[in-house]
Amino acid sequence: MQPVLELRQVVKDFPGHGIAQYRAVDNVSLELARGGFYSLLGPSGCGKTTTLRMIGGFEHPTAGDVLLNGAVVNALRPFERDVSTVFQSYALFPHLTALGNVEFGLREHKVANRRTRAMRALELVQLTGKHDRTPAQLSGGEKQRVALARSIVLEPQILLLDEPLAALDPKLRKEMRSELKAMQRKTGITFLFVTHDQEEALSMSDKVAVMNRGRIEQFGTPEEVYLRPATRFVAGFLGAINWFGNAGVRPESTRISRHKPDGVPCRRAAVESSLFFGNRVHLNSVLDEGGRAVAELPHEQSHFAEGEPVWIHWEPADELHFE
Repeated sequence: MQPVLELRQVVKDFPGHGIAQYRAVDNVSLELARGGFYSLLGPSGCGKTTTLRMIGGFEHPTAGDVLLNGAVVNALRPFERDVSTVFQSYALFPHLTALGNVEFGLREHKVANRRTRAMRALELVQLTGKHDRTPAQLSGGEKQRVALARSIVLEPQILLLDEPLAALDPKLRKEMRSELKAMQRKTGITFLFVTHDQEEALSMSDKVAVMNRGRIEQFGTPEEVYLRPATRFVAGFLGAINWFGNAGVRPESTRISRHKPDGVPCRRAAVESSLFFGNRVHLNSVLDEGGRAVAELPHEQSHFAEGEPVWIHWEPADELHFE
């Protein structure tokens, strides 16, 4: 089946400060199948937002092609592409009601039954009873829902989401994750979500593209990129990791005991501190050979004193190795 989106060796250069140019996106190729939830994940400055802006038509590639449904769209302006974007700032019209904001795009496209479609979109984001309120009368989470409804109502081939949860408080962010995934499943629209938050990408996505320094280092399911990272960068960015020589071990696979274990790799250490997270404890230790390690333990297994000598150990099957 033809991918809904394809990037072919896309490059984006910007003028540099004191140098000829700065390469924000470096030879990126990617294919997205229709109807999935995808994320571009990476640290600030890795090129993920620039990539999203080229897909949306807000930036033009220096080299390479952006294809929607098999057709190159490099020369098309944003409103000429069957793509909609939800920005971090929401970009709502302050003088229009929630309904008016959602209807706006339909009006511009001269779509019939605008009110019916807009009300259906507001129902999807659970704002039916607040359709007549202006943005000033809505909470941050409600504004985000209006912005989503305004984009979803257009039924685009792809919905681009540029860190849309960044301005929300932590509790609301977690609630919106579930809602976003449910919306994607209900509508069948392909979602492409940009974030620097590993938990957001892993919890919502069918597949994640991990970016670093303008390149995609790995594209795979959340399980693949977390459990079988392709590079040392991906392993470290997707979550905490303990390094024992060339082997990496996740904290949840790291064990700690008072007696030397038999038949498994281990290191001598001393307990440094513990951090309580409710359902789990992070026990921090200093290795005798130098360096530190973190073991994630159930609360009932975490009763060690600061300075107590211990053994850090793990199963060989849990090791991550990179060239």
